[in-house]
Amino acid sequence: MELRNLGRSGIRVGPLAFGGNVFGWTADEATSFRLLDAFVDAGLNLIDTADCYSSWAPGNKGGESETIIGNWLKRSGKRDKVVVTTKVGWEMPGRVQRKDLSGAWIREEVEHSLRRLQIDVIDLYQSHHDDLETPQEETLAAHAELIKAGKVRAIGASNFSAERFASALKLSEQGLPRYETMQPRYSLIDRSGYEGALEDLCRREEIGVITYSSLGSGFLSGKYRSEADLAKSVRGGGMKDRFNARSLGVLGALDKVAEAHGVRPATVALAWLIARPGITAPIASATTLEQLDDLLAATRLTLAADEIRLLDDAGK
Repeated sequence: MELRNLGRSGIRVGPLAFGGNVFGWTADEATSFRLLDAFVDAGLNLIDTADCYSSWAPGNKGGESETIIGNWLKRSGKRDKVVVTTKVGWEMPGRVQRKDLSGAWIREEVEHSLRRLQIDVIDLYQSHHDDLETPQEETLAAHAELIKAGKVRAIGASNFSAERFASALKLSEQGLPRYETMQPRYSLIDRSGYEGALEDLCRREEIGVITYSSLGSGFLSGKYRSEADLAKSVRGGGMKDRFNARSLGVLGALDKVAEAHGVRPATVALAWLIARPGITAPIASATTLEQLDDLLAATRLTLAADEIRLLDDAGK
């Protein structure tokens, strides 16, 4: 399996990441274990989660995904085969009510993540969302403490504007640790938040880019073809606004390329991301082994230049 650099961290990862947002939500522990085993057995190694996953599910409070991953790591003995990335800074019901990157919260919450994951060091610890109330120097100083203590190998950011990310990178020139990765929302139908200033910055600074919502929250899987399909999953209700000429045009382009290769639209959507210069690894989730097979197929699919142009033009 091809390995790619995770920024300048020295960590190398496969071209696809498994999104742990489904663990403890739409995938129970036994299912999650099977999915993780199959993902790693396929030669991939990057597992993404967050302390707040999956607090939105009824009865959950956050930490469920990390707990399942930790139990899998202990049972499987595969810690040395994976790169574990988690995040801090999102709201946590009953604990913190704002997006918080204060030094105090980072120092407190990393201990909870380490305990739930049952590991000694987090490979990549990401600031989940920008916090305008906390000086960036304070956030990076807290991360520096964790790196020095051996609790974190490298740090990354998610959901930062280009301007704020640039200012954080500038601080690394003053002895503070550098964000080595950026995790933006990005897919064939969500392009404006990344393409442009943020993409240019990440490529110029050799930042590892790990995209989330890489399948447009499932829309690019092709299972939502009309409003009648919205009841197919728990996320279907959020697809209603997707039914417009542009998004349906993207589905049409995906269908054409998928048919030519004998694969599913989701496979093509991920292959487009994997092939895009500057992208390290798209994050995608699955709740069945059949769905996972479609994701894994993207790592083996090489798109022709004219196919990439077709997809590019459809998504503009």
